[in-house]
Amino acid sequence: MDERKGRLTKDGIRIYQDADHAGMHAAGKLAATILDDIAQHVFVGQTTGEIDRIITQMVEDAGARSATIGYKGYQHASCISMNHVVCHGIPGDKKLKDGDILNIDVTVIVDGWFGDTSRMYVAGKLSRKSERLIQVTHDALFKGIEAVKPGNTFGDIGYAIQTYVEAHRMSVVRDFCGHGLGRVFHAPPNVLHYGRAGTGPVLEEGMFFTIEPMVNLGRPETKVLADDWTAVTRDKSLSAQFEHSVGITANGVEIFTLSPAGTFHPTYGE
Repeated sequence: MDERKGRLTKDGIRIYQDADHAGMHAAGKLAATILDDIAQHVFVGQTTGEIDRIITQMVEDAGARSATIGYKGYQHASCISMNHVVCHGIPGDKKLKDGDILNIDVTVIVDGWFGDTSRMYVAGKLSRKSERLIQVTHDALFKGIEAVKPGNTFGDIGYAIQTYVEAHRMSVVRDFCGHGLGRVFHAPPNVLHYGRAGTGPVLEEGMFFTIEPMVNLGRPETKVLADDWTAVTRDKSLSAQFEHSVGITANGVEIFTLSPAGTFHPTYGE
């Protein structure tokens, strides 16, 4: 056994064992499958509360647990963030209208391992500006993932995302970030989606974390509403987000939350 595995780095980041990847793949696959299967339930006139009810049933039917129900008082199996909501949108009675875009974020626990992923959906017809925002956000996530390999830094991930997004005249949200996970929901490190290349902790084989850039059509500033959860853009511009959970391998990266159906991007069928 590699004695460097199963330890904490000086930055408090856990280094997992090779065998732990299987648990993360199982949890990630279930979370991704739920997001695949929920797509058919996103349509004009549907409520976000009904979408969440279906997700709750899917988690239960799989014999898994929702990581978000009961987390800091939260009572839903998903966060559903529409239009100018950046993240942590609470499901409710609001009906989807034609052209609404929404991020659905799900975290499940399978045999003690956490699978965390989110992606964008559209009700009805996608507008040109929404389509462009979604595409840039999707591609920015993968720019960040491309920077994940042993010897690079967390600053390299943030730099790759930020430079790509700003080249398209959009902005990266600073107020929220990715995080370490594994047998816990949130752990070090904070994975910033902006930054300078070559800064921050060095990436090592065995690190597990999320990358989940939030991108705004307008300015990056956000505010949290009175419910203490819902974060919105201050300028009411549209926002989008995609999230994968990943693990660092000896020579690169594994994505634990790949879509089994190949439907991670909302326009996959076009």
